[in-house]
Amino acid sequence: MSEKNDDNILEKIYLPDEVEKKWSAFWIEEGFFTAEATSSRPPFSMVIPPPNITGTLHLGHALNNTLQDIIARYKRMKGFNVLWVPGIDHAGIATQNVVERKLHDEGTDRHTIGREKFIERVWKWRHESGDAIVHQLKRLGSSCDWTRQRFTMDEGLSTAVRKVFTELYSEGLIYRGDYIINWCPRCHTALSDLEVEPKEKKGNLWHLTYKSADGTSEITVATTRPETMLGDTAVAVNPNDERYKDLIGKTLTLPLTGRTIPVIADDEVDMEFGSGAVKITPAHDFNDFEMSKRHDLPQINIMDIDAKMNEAAGKDYSGLDRFEARKKVLTDLEAIGQLKEIEDYDVRIGTCYRCHTVVEPRLSKQWFVKVAPLAKPAIDAVKSGETKFVPKNWEKTYFEWMNNIRDWCISRQIWWGHRIPAWHCADCAEITVSTKDPSECKACNGKNITQDEDVLDTWFSSALWPFTTLNWPEDSEELKSFYPTSALFTSFDIIFFWVARMMMMGIKFIGKAPFKEVYIHALIRDAKGQKMSKSKGNVIDPLVIMDKYGTDALRFTLAVFAAQGRDIKLDEDRCEGYRNFTNKIWNLARFTFMNMEEDATTELPKEGLATTDKWILTKLSECAATVEESIEDYEFDRSARALYSFIWHELCDWYVELIKKDLYGDNGDERKTTAAAVLAYTLRETLKLLHPFMPFITEEIYSKLPSPKASLLKEEYPSNLKTFPLETATMESVMATVKAVRNIRTENDIAPKTEVETVCFVRDKDTKETLQAGTQYIATLAKVSKLTILTASKEEERPADAAFQLATVSTISGEDSQIEVFVPLKGLIDTEAEIAKIQKKLDALEDESVKINKKLSNEGFLKKAPPEVVEEQRARLKSIAEKQTTLNQGLVRMKELGD
Repeated sequence: MSEKNDDNILEKIYLPDEVEKKWSAFWIEEGFFTAEATSSRPPFSMVIPPPNITGTLHLGHALNNTLQDIIARYKRMKGFNVLWVPGIDHAGIATQNVVERKLHDEGTDRHTIGREKFIERVWKWRHESGDAIVHQLKRLGSSCDWTRQRFTMDEGLSTAVRKVFTELYSEGLIYRGDYIINWCPRCHTALSDLEVEPKEKKGNLWHLTYKSADGTSEITVATTRPETMLGDTAVAVNPNDERYKDLIGKTLTLPLTGRTIPVIADDEVDMEFGSGAVKITPAHDFNDFEMSKRHDLPQINIMDIDAKMNEAAGKDYSGLDRFEARKKVLTDLEAIGQLKEIEDYDVRIGTCYRCHTVVEPRLSKQWFVKVAPLAKPAIDAVKSGETKFVPKNWEKTYFEWMNNIRDWCISRQIWWGHRIPAWHCADCAEITVSTKDPSECKACNGKNITQDEDVLDTWFSSALWPFTTLNWPEDSEELKSFYPTSALFTSFDIIFFWVARMMMMGIKFIGKAPFKEVYIHALIRDAKGQKMSKSKGNVIDPLVIMDKYGTDALRFTLAVFAAQGRDIKLDEDRCEGYRNFTNKIWNLARFTFMNMEEDATTELPKEGLATTDKWILTKLSECAATVEESIEDYEFDRSARALYSFIWHELCDWYVELIKKDLYGDNGDERKTTAAAVLAYTLRETLKLLHPFMPFITEEIYSKLPSPKASLLKEEYPSNLKTFPLETATMESVMATVKAVRNIRTENDIAPKTEVETVCFVRDKDTKETLQAGTQYIATLAKVSKLTILTASKEEERPADAAFQLATVSTISGEDSQIEVFVPLKGLIDTEAEIAKIQKKLDALEDESVKINKKLSNEGFLKKAPPEVVEEQRARLKSIAEKQTTLNQGLVRMKELGD
């Protein structure tokens, strides 16, 4: 048999960068990711969670897209018509901030150049820089249908947004009104509750005294925001609070302003908080706003858009920043004797998720979606099983939020985004909402109309993503074929922002929930379990990792740690370990090519299979079944671990070693040909199994095999492969025995080349027969000169002066059986040297034990040391005692061998 020179097929070293560039371009150019609008094949569809246009690839993106890509490639190989829709979100606030910074660098701003020119600048930036993350996703291997890439501001989606807004408005589900909102003084826009990041900090609770208008009494209120007292319109007490019953209905003089305000009774007042009396500032507190509506209180806005005091706050405070005003208010109250007490208090403040400025509750005229009517069908869809969360426990989180949902503020006071399709009439004050730009007021036909200045919340257009990306409102073939989508992959932190809203909008406008399954993946933390952040310096950049170790290594690392319901603790060493795995695969392929005949195929021989061949084919089949089942169940970590174990341990460590004598010609040319063919076949099928996880290296190796298809994506995913139970039982017994003998060798420092005698005691006929069938393998792999297999179990028949290991194996019937493995040590080891080594270890342990006991008997140590340190010392002492017992047993045995 002539052999191939593998250097002509594969480079000696795997070079990820060259391979990745080659295949990433090839797959897209050949259209392997492009779905058919209609097909006889079953559909499988997903929409990508659209990354922000301002973003670059981070580990969250890498994890999310790796897992989506695994299932997309897997489904293609399973014969599905796969559509994975890519796209980018216009990220209103973030993008506007980027362009505003550029304008600032040029010495101008958006107000100077005007809205129209500003929008032109944003589009210019989008075309020049807005696709960075798309290129990075392609580099990751994301097999999206790039011919269908969408942008939340493209023409089709803009049409859809207008249609949705108009229909919801006509049904009364969108309205405009004065409402308390979260206001960012830096970004100058409203924020939804979900865009506010809560933070705990040390603060104060100030107790302020308000005197009755007639001067006969006073009441003390407690607040964490004393500057807002300038906008108070009442003081509220609980009607059941005996302390204040006589004050209800009286009027108070608001300090520093001279205004009079009433004392009102409301059941919502917590009698245990502070003094039990609370100041009511309707324009600057959510709860106060609701109370003001119940009691018909005035609402006084005392701050402008920069969170500076306005004229309504009084001339002494107008123009001051809110925190400067706080200091002056407290100083002035103290001066008139109405600052009664200051106590330390842990304060929970809200900050803007973009710029981290402290958010200010502020009364403002905004646009809202009335959410409750939309939420109920979305709740029912999950309860009925129309949409399933994986893991299921996330359904509880979804329900908790949906059942307590508030109306959604959808207007934003910025310029970049979908401008609200509403026009205000200066003549009659009516609002015209339309999908087209109107030329006149619908109410009075007047021409003096102007479009609303606000834009829609970015999440509004994102909520329509599953159907607008399929060309809705057109009755498109894609919509018919791929809606509802098969699965959504996302992290738990946007269940509220995005998943719930997509559910509501999909059911409202298409009549069906947008996903059959929602897979919630883990968050990635550092090796210590801490959240990654630039300030901590513990961020791992996926682009750097791909440069250093290769994309396949990063993808496999992410997959193997993607256990359901558990955060991923990641450090760079993990990626380095799986880079070694890619090298192992590469070397396996080189070994395979080295031993293939020139005219070889990768088809499985129909006859002449040895026990070892049938065993590896069975393990391949078992691996394929595990991988297929676990991918279907979104258990990506289980799939990856099964692949790793099969490739590294069973295929490389065992099968390759077992057939080396065959390949090197010791057992004849026929056996050599068969072993090489089985190895090539197993490599090919393994590459298919591994491809969704490690697409680049698998495609490169596969392309060098005899008669490859255009791509692994055109191959059929392996399933229902052959199994050989009898031969597998034989090999499992052989491997267990070999491991036992190797362990004995290691424990007793027996030289690798020294042959040993081995005696095995088995408990049943089946195990004895399978072990006898594998005698030649045991002899080769464990360097056994003589193997004796007995079924007797009498103590006196066991070899004297022998090392012992117990091996557990499964019989052909599937039941567990045990093999007692003995290796006589007489003459194999230098007993005196072994006794000396054991004694040295015992002496060291004894010294350490003395030191620890001395610490634990020291009262000073026990009092001062942290409890966990004391417990650690006790645990160490227990471990030392266990090691001493084991070593002493070995010492006795060595002395017996030396006698």
